[in-house]
Amino acid sequence: MAAAALGQVWARKLLTAPWLLGGPRRYASSSFKAADLQLEMTQKPHKKPGPNETLVFGKTFTDHMLMVEWSEKKGWSHPRIQPFQSLTLHPACSALHYSLQRGRERDRELETSMREKHRSAASCTPPTGDMPATKLFEGMKAFKGGDRQVRLFRPWLNMDRMLRSALRLCLPSFDKAELLECIRRLVEVDKDWVPDSAGASLYIRPVLLGNEPSLGVSSATRALLYVILCPVGSYFPGDAMTPVSLLADPRFIRAWMGGVGDYKVGGNYGPTVFVQQEAKKKGCEQVLWLYGPDHQLTEVGTMNIFIYWTHEDGVLELVTPPLEGVILPGVVRQSLLDLAHSWGEFRVVERKITMKELLRALEEGRVREVFGSGTACQVCPVHRVLYQGQDLHIPTMDHGPELILRFQKELKAIQYGAKAHEWALRV
Repeated sequence: MAAAALGQVWARKLLTAPWLLGGPRRYASSSFKAADLQLEMTQKPHKKPGPNETLVFGKTFTDHMLMVEWSEKKGWSHPRIQPFQSLTLHPACSALHYSLQRGRERDRELETSMREKHRSAASCTPPTGDMPATKLFEGMKAFKGGDRQVRLFRPWLNMDRMLRSALRLCLPSFDKAELLECIRRLVEVDKDWVPDSAGASLYIRPVLLGNEPSLGVSSATRALLYVILCPVGSYFPGDAMTPVSLLADPRFIRAWMGGVGDYKVGGNYGPTVFVQQEAKKKGCEQVLWLYGPDHQLTEVGTMNIFIYWTHEDGVLELVTPPLEGVILPGVVRQSLLDLAHSWGEFRVVERKITMKELLRALEEGRVREVFGSGTACQVCPVHRVLYQGQDLHIPTMDHGPELILRFQKELKAIQYGAKAHEWALRV
C-alpha cells in the first residue's frame, strides 16, 4: 500500500473512532506533515543483533530516528528521519527542571490538599508520582510475522493518548494521523531491525519534551518531538508466562484523583523506582499500587491489573479498575476488554476493587487468575502478593492459567499476522 493511501486509511480511523470524538480538532492545521518528511540515511550502519542473541529491553537501538522541532514563533519544522544520535539540550531546558501544570497557585493548593487528605485518611507517605516534568512519552510495538510483513498494533490509540498528554503539559499539539505516518515511515526504513524470533518485537518510543532555554516557570515556547526504535525480547527474564510477586504497601501512592496518573508522563515513573527497590528487598518483583483509605487496587508496576474470579453474586467475571483519573488507559488493557466482550463467555466489568474484596475472595476460593497487562509485557501472571505482613498465594498458575494463555495466543495471532484483524496495520 502506498504511503499516501495508508496515511488516508489511518486518518479515517483517527477521525471516526468514538474515543477520539472529544479530541481538539482545531489544532490539526498547526501540525507538521508527513508529505514534508526529509530522509537522511546513515553512512555508518550498526551491526544488527543475531537471531540467538538476547535482547535486553531498551538497550539496543536502530540506525535511525525521527526528529521534529517546534517553536511558538515558527510552529513545527519539517519532520526528518536521520541517523540515530545524541540530543543537544540547553542546560536550562525546561524538561530538565519544572512541572508545567503546577504553575498556578490553584494547582499548588489542590496538590497540597490531596497530599494532606491521603496522609491523614490512609496513613501513608506523600504520593510518589504525579510530578511530571515538561516531558511525555509513548510506547508501542512493531511485529514481524511469518510472512515477513511488519505490523503495528493499534497505534492510533497511542497517538490519541500522546496528544492528550501533550495538551495536559501545555506542549504543542500535532495531527495524530501525520505523526503516525511519520512513525510508519521510520519503521519502514529500519524494518530489518524488527526481530524474527517468537515473542520479540521492535519497541517504538515517541518522546515530546519542552525545550525552553529558561529557568522561568511557564509554558514552553520551544519543544522537541523525536522517536527512537529498539529491538526487544520478552520484558521479563525467562519464559513469558513466568509469574511475578507483588508488594502491596499502602504507604506508597503512585497517583491521585486530580493529578496526572492517567497521562503517560515521565513523572509517573521516576519516583516509583524507590518503591520498586523496596519490593525487591522484600522478595517481590513488582509493586501493586494501592489508593485511598480502602486500599483500592490500581496498577501493577507499570501495568494495568485484571482479576478473573467468581464474583460475590456467583457470576464468573473479568474485572479491572475503571479509568477515572488515576489509571493509565493502556492499549493492551483496552484490547483485553474488547476481546473478552467479543467472546461473551463471562461478565466483563470496570469497577473499583479493594484489597478487602480480594482477601475475601481468596479466602472463599473464588479467585482464578490475577494478571497485569502492558505494551512491554503484554500479559503477565501474578502468583503472590505481600500485603501488611500477609503472604497471599494467588492461584493464577493453578488454573493453567487458561485465560491468560488465551489472551496471549489471541494477541500474538493478531500482532504477528497469523490472524487477519483490523487492529494490525501493515508497515
